[in-house]
Amino acid sequence: MTIQRFICNFIEENCYIVSDDHGQAAIIDCGAYFPEEKQAIARYVSDHGLTLVENLYTHGHFDHVFGADFVHTTYGLLPRLSTDEQATYAAAAEQMRMFLHRDFPLLLPTPGAPFAEGDVIAVGTLRLRVIATPGHTPGGVCFYEESEGVLLSGDSLFDGEIGRCDLPGGDEDTLVSVLQRKVLTLPEDVTVLPGHGDATTVGREKRYNRHLR
Repeated sequence: MTIQRFICNFIEENCYIVSDDHGQAAIIDCGAYFPEEKQAIARYVSDHGLTLVENLYTHGHFDHVFGADFVHTTYGLLPRLSTDEQATYAAAAEQMRMFLHRDFPLLLPTPGAPFAEGDVIAVGTLRLRVIATPGHTPGGVCFYEESEGVLLSGDSLFDGEIGRCDLPGGDEDTLVSVLQRKVLTLPEDVTVLPGHGDATTVGREKRYNRHLR
């Protein structure tokens, strides 16, 4: 499994491309806004001979979906979110106005097939299992590749922090509970790749994350 991170837009959101040994790939949380960010992603895909087969999102906040139209236009892939996250995605422009107090161009393609808790999304030889982690948003998820020991946690879990829950649809008690039950019970050496900031591990979060003790 090869993983490439792209830090995107003015919120410094993490977009990831994950690929198998045969060049089958998924792009996760494409928040690319500026032309140079989109060019960097397209160049990486081209230079590495990748075939993008999935356009996946851990949740629908504006900073994570800025690039949804770019991926759809360039690679013909509709954005996919959880069944419970469709409303958050549809309200991305409203979130942006509330959070930034201004409008930026934001095109939102119609979502593709939704996924739900326990679904397994095949990306070549990779298997991304959907773990529902509501609380930051109602339909937020993590993607877990068990054989590789990698969890893409979106904005549910960060290095030493959890996602903010004071935005519409957020609920801190729910998020803490699901992280304790579904994420901290994974093997401690699982690498956690969050939606912002640097990687951590399940073991580190079990020991040091003040929200999850």
